[in-house]
Amino acid sequence: MTICALSSAPGSSGVAVIRISGPETKNLIKKLIKKELPRPRMATLLKLYNINTSSLIDEAIVLWFPGPNSYTGEDMAELHVHGSRAIITCLQNTILDTQKCRLAEPGEFTKLAFINGKINLLKAEAIGDLIAAETQIQIDQAQSIIKGKSFLKFENIREKLIKILATLEAKIDFPEEDIPENVTKNIKKDLEKIEEDIKKILNDNKVGEKIRTGFKVAIVGPPNSGKSSLMNYFSKRDVSIVSEIAGTTRDVLETHLNFDGYPVIISDTAGIRESKDIIEKEGIKLAFKKAEEADLRIVIIEPKNVEFFGFLNDLYDKSSILLVNKTDLYDFKVPEQLKKYNPFLISILKETNIDKVISEIKYILKKSLYTSTDVFITRERHRIDLNNCILSLQDFKNKNLNEEFDKATEDLRIAVRNLGKVVGKVDVEEILSSIFNDFCIGK
Repeated sequence: MTICALSSAPGSSGVAVIRISGPETKNLIKKLIKKELPRPRMATLLKLYNINTSSLIDEAIVLWFPGPNSYTGEDMAELHVHGSRAIITCLQNTILDTQKCRLAEPGEFTKLAFINGKINLLKAEAIGDLIAAETQIQIDQAQSIIKGKSFLKFENIREKLIKILATLEAKIDFPEEDIPENVTKNIKKDLEKIEEDIKKILNDNKVGEKIRTGFKVAIVGPPNSGKSSLMNYFSKRDVSIVSEIAGTTRDVLETHLNFDGYPVIISDTAGIRESKDIIEKEGIKLAFKKAEEADLRIVIIEPKNVEFFGFLNDLYDKSSILLVNKTDLYDFKVPEQLKKYNPFLISILKETNIDKVISEIKYILKKSLYTSTDVFITRERHRIDLNNCILSLQDFKNKNLNEEFDKATEDLRIAVRNLGKVVGKVDVEEILSSIFNDFCIGK
């Protein structure tokens, strides 16, 4: 079936791009321009007409890409029209009225590119990440994957496993013969090296996922300590309500920031204290949950929060920094029980030492998101499949090849299959919808 969709952002714009892909593309373009097709891959200025009424819709740039040399691998065209809502609606309606075309589903153009062998699954996911990128480091990571470095690494490991599997399956022709001891030793040695390579990739502190989704920062502390003020300061706008009334923030408020080129998700949480209010208690539970999930906890107190010292043991670890706010209001000296936390003495109102806090956060970000590898795991499904691959390799190692040959060989097949899921070299229909549903319609 032929599909079409608006590939540029919806709404009024200088230029809008409508994509068409499928077997009817050629005929639809001929009907729209009322003449023969332009030269392939050459931008051509042409008039577009309503197929039913022959009235002029717009003068547009038409690009014609005959398959298989197109993004989707099918016949495909792009119509670059003036970006008014009326023109877009009129053009889409006249195409859809032919009954030869339907609206594309989210990510369907890229899904077709994958199905038709134009791109691998890692590249398809990286294209989605590139579209959603908000910072330079996210662009760099997506482009690295698109270039194919991660794919080549995983495919190289997969080919090594397939070679070992082929050696074992050759024994099927000679079932009465035992596998020579030196062959068994070499196979296990090669598999240990493969397992070690996969473990190195997995031991990445989840850098790829943090870059893709954002480094999570939770601001936690007692009521009226300045959590919402700090959130607003970082955001440079009023995200959170600032009030002297304790318990004002009851839910978790989040904002996405570009923090010196790094993607950061900052959460403002409910003030932590003993409370009998049911709703506030739920907010405090959420605060602890966000603190537990965060890559960095900013614990903020003020000099009067002596009763909060007990909570610090629950909230503070090596992934935390402690701020003592409102030091402009008091002659504050760091008490002994706080010295071990190396607190920053700040005033959000007077902007005292805030620059030091920001420098510390940047340092933690750069340290946490640094990686020396160019192989990125950007999704939990990659991590699950790679871990399952390791489990299958370990099951293989625990078997006697001569006594449990069939079971051991099946372990190796499962390991190959799990690696294949990462790069899309197996039947992955069950995961395609979840991947491409995150795309915009025209991609």
